[in-house]
Amino acid sequence: MIKTSLSAIALSACFALPAIARDPAPVAVEVLQGWELADGRRVAALRLILADGWKTYWRAPGDSGIPPQFSWNGARNIGDLQITWPQPKVFHDDGTRSIGYKGQLVIPLHIVPKRDGKPIRLKGRMDIGVCSDICAPFTLTFDTMLEAAGRTPTASIASAMASAPYSAKEAGVKAVTCHITPTQEGLQIEARVTMPSAGGREEAVIEAGQDAIWVSEPKTHRFGGQIVAVSQMYHSAGPAFSVNRSDVRITILGSSHSVDIRGCSAG
Repeated sequence: MIKTSLSAIALSACFALPAIARDPAPVAVEVLQGWELADGRRVAALRLILADGWKTYWRAPGDSGIPPQFSWNGARNIGDLQITWPQPKVFHDDGTRSIGYKGQLVIPLHIVPKRDGKPIRLKGRMDIGVCSDICAPFTLTFDTMLEAAGRTPTASIASAMASAPYSAKEAGVKAVTCHITPTQEGLQIEARVTMPSAGGREEAVIEAGQDAIWVSEPKTHRFGGQIVAVSQMYHSAGPAFSVNRSDVRITILGSSHSVDIRGCSAG
């Protein structure tokens, strides 16, 4: 399994490379102002516009992708910020799977201000991977004052929020178990999810909840009312490690919708 371990190392090394410089750039970013909620939170968004033929990656990008990273240095009057990822697409290229987006990507942000009624400065950077005939890291920067806004939702942000994964309860998930066993190089996790179909070919994504743990693309099958997904886990510090089942995150991607499942039991 040396090839898999090296893949994890190569993925982390991608951000050591300089961001690509192209004219025109393969991706641009703009801030969408959004609206205010009755509880005082602000809904805004980052809109990424990708050039034809380019894609970028989801929160968990797959074996060949580069995970996005955010920095909010310089932001002002932000007490808390939550990111909502719209449902991504699954790409199969040359025998590898990646998960992400093409065209335009709207990433909704729910912001709790530190001080109600005061201006919010949304400043930061987003380090992402972009891919066409080549794949490389790319850095986007943004700096916008969020102006006073009404309560009317912005259509593009609302649409992105509507495409976000269902919760386990919303999707009718009945049971989730994870059987974890040691291997020579790490751990194997077998997740079993009892739930109605999400439509078409269903694909699972398993996250360990720890940045130092890399999880392989699951082998996923449906047997009647149950999805079974098996992945290998590797830790950057070596084969001896443990996983807390309550930190495990399982996403089921289907053609109709996706499902976000937090935690699993030992069964």
